[in-house]
This record gives sequence, structure tokens and C-alpha cells, in this order.
Amino acid sequence: MNEISIEAARLTDLVLTLLFWAILIRAILSWVQPDPRNPIVHFLDRVTGPILYPLQRIIPPIGGMDLSPLAALLLIELLKGLLVNAILNLGGV
Repeated sequence: MNEISIEAARLTDLVLTLLFWAILIRAILSWVQPDPRNPIVHFLDRVTGPILYPLQRIIPPIGGMDLSPLAALLLIELLKGLLVNAILNLGGV
């Protein structure tokens, strides 16, 4: 059981880390206005959109800056800490 919970915790950590980087890359790319038809931009939009769009409705732009990526990054880090520890605790690790 311990091996399963350790692997589940690692997988959860990996997925959330990849999501963190996808949001960060999308935020940086937004500064240069990339071609929306670019496959990488399209992929990043599809992966990060379901997280960022609801946050954009809740958090208004401040001074023309979209703060939803920052909020998403903070939430991901919070989830990483909570979920990984919870999975490990459930497995008795």
C-alpha cells in the first residue's frame, strides 16, 4: 500500500508541476502576443484555459493586468502541498 500511495503522490506532484509551468509559460507568452494558430499556443490554451477562465471571471484586471495566472499558480502550489501530503498520509507513509 505504501508504494501505491508514494507513486500516487509523485504523479499528483508531477501533474500539478507541469500545470504550473504551462500556466507560467502561457503568462510569459502573453507579453509578446504569439500567433494563436501556433500549435504550442493552442495546446497551452487548451490545457490552462479551464483553470484560468473561471479565475478571470472572479478576478478583474487591475491596471490592465490579468492577475488570474498568479492566482492559479498560488492555488496550484497550495493544492500540491495539501494533496501530496494527504495522499501520503492516507497511505500511511
